[in-house]
Amino acid sequence: MRKCTECGEGMQQLKAKTPEGIEYDYYKCRKDGEEIVDMKQLHEVAERYRVLKKYNVKLSKWGLSLGIRIPKELVEKYKLKNEKEVSIIPEKTGIRIITS
Repeated sequence: MRKCTECGEGMQQLKAKTPEGIEYDYYKCRKDGEEIVDMKQLHEVAERYRVLKKYNVKLSKWGLSLGIRIPKELVEKYKLKNEKEVSIIPEKTGIRIITS
């Protein structure tokens, strides 16, 4: 049985869902109500969330370069505008686009 890091009492394993419906387990102290999610579980939820929020887009040839179309939902969420500059950062497994 998992012990609470605050009081040392036993913790109860419970289930919950994120607003997007992803289920996960967590532990709640029976005495003081402290709640924790273990790191393995947290990484699994994060990975499922990334897959859920993944957007598939097509690259288009623009002159000698390639362009990418950004879905309307992301344009609105990040307040992107025509001609606005963004930074593209190469990473080991892909690229990251950072808004200015």
